[in-house]
Amino acid sequence: MTDPADARLDQLVDLVVELASGRLDRRMPVSDAGDRIDAVVMGLNMMAEELAALNEDLEARVAERTQQLHTARQELERVALYDPLTGLANRSLLGDRIERAMAHAELGAAPPAVLVLDLDGFKAVNDTFGHAVGDLLLVEVAELLRQVVHETDTVARLGGDEFAVVVLDGEVEPVMEVADRILAALAHPVHAGGHACWVGASIGVCFATRGQRADTLLRDADTAMYAAKAEAPGTVQIYEPAMHAAALARLRLAEDLRGALAGNRLEVHYQPIVELAGRGLAGVEALARWNHPVRGPLPPEDFVAVAEATGLVVTLDTWVLDAAVAQLARWRATVLGDRPFGLHVNISPVGFRSPRFADTVAACLARHGMPARDVLLEVTETQMMGEDAQTLQTMESLRAAGVGVAIDDFGTGCSSLTYVRRLFVDLIKIDRSLITGLDSDAGSHRVAAALLAVVDAFGLAAVAEGVETEAQATALEKLGCRYGQGWLWVRPLPAAETEQLLRTTVHR
Repeated sequence: MTDPADARLDQLVDLVVELASGRLDRRMPVSDAGDRIDAVVMGLNMMAEELAALNEDLEARVAERTQQLHTARQELERVALYDPLTGLANRSLLGDRIERAMAHAELGAAPPAVLVLDLDGFKAVNDTFGHAVGDLLLVEVAELLRQVVHETDTVARLGGDEFAVVVLDGEVEPVMEVADRILAALAHPVHAGGHACWVGASIGVCFATRGQRADTLLRDADTAMYAAKAEAPGTVQIYEPAMHAAALARLRLAEDLRGALAGNRLEVHYQPIVELAGRGLAGVEALARWNHPVRGPLPPEDFVAVAEATGLVVTLDTWVLDAAVAQLARWRATVLGDRPFGLHVNISPVGFRSPRFADTVAACLARHGMPARDVLLEVTETQMMGEDAQTLQTMESLRAAGVGVAIDDFGTGCSSLTYVRRLFVDLIKIDRSLITGLDSDAGSHRVAAALLAVVDAFGLAAVAEGVETEAQATALEKLGCRYGQGWLWVRPLPAAETEQLLRTTVHR
């Protein structure tokens, strides 16, 4: 007959083996004997409970750490592959998607096409409402792009206000349909930060050929986009090899401009500002001119656009300001004496928002010994409209130093005179578009009369730009406009010719 104790010992051994193998849910019942074997059984059961609890906690921690690692990996991927502002693919992920599409094309699929688009009106929004609204606008545009492309297409933000779309079906018709849908979506105002922002787009398209690399495909689409911008805002251009030569020419022009600025090889011409009442010369506007050593005299809009696109515009602003103030100092010493005379200098939005711009102006005046009252800085209407903190700070610093500010091309934007007055602007330059029909169109005459009446009520002076006929000058004088500027009197002149003019026509 088997001893019951031996049977329980066998069960105990089996329990130990199973627990050791990881089966922590196994237990052994306690007998009625209440002996030492039962004490061991109770101890093993309690130990199993503890081990099971510890194991469960360990598994939970492992699961938690695994989830954390997965989340961290996803975040690293998001940072590495997606634009943080819009959530779109970034340039790195875009390149990967293009490479995959090209690999499929090698296996027989249709090669993809790439669209690169740049927002035509983004700069004006940034200049008017500030960078915070600009960022909100980019987010809204990103969402619009997501809505108008195919599910299989990839939308990416390349940087700034430049976006790209990879269309897997690279046939001409579906690709151009995508381009048309993008233009149509951006033909309406985009609402951002409580503002209705009008931003069209210029689009460049490049259809891939088998074996083409992702970077060259993207580069060629970008080249086509710049060709579209040059053609007209809101247009689409398909890449052609000749465009690459034009892009290289722009790069060479940028390098030439950099060298010209460093070597003082630009010139400043001066367009007179005339007091309408007596036709005396009350001041001049300084205008950059460049006689390129190979291409000859370049239109200002050509090299200014290059300066803006390549980050040279602040250097250009500073160069023109310094050269013009130095010239004014020479004229003060030889021709002008202490007679009233104003030097107007155009400043780009980027330059005006530079944190140390007011210091740059003050240093320039001190270097040439010129009083602040002699200089008026001209800024465009749109760049003064936003509540940009840096713009307001610059305005306050310039006013404290005694430097005047004029609003250029007034009447082409959406600013109010109340806003202009609050910024302590000294002078308004009325855009030539409001002057053209002044002597022949009753509507233009009424608009100019109303604008000048309000300018006068606010205690501001006005300069009418683009005066071309004596009838326009007479009409403006009767309406109370104090100053005029235009080809009726003289075109912008080099410094030497301007000096000859100063000797006979300076306001006394």
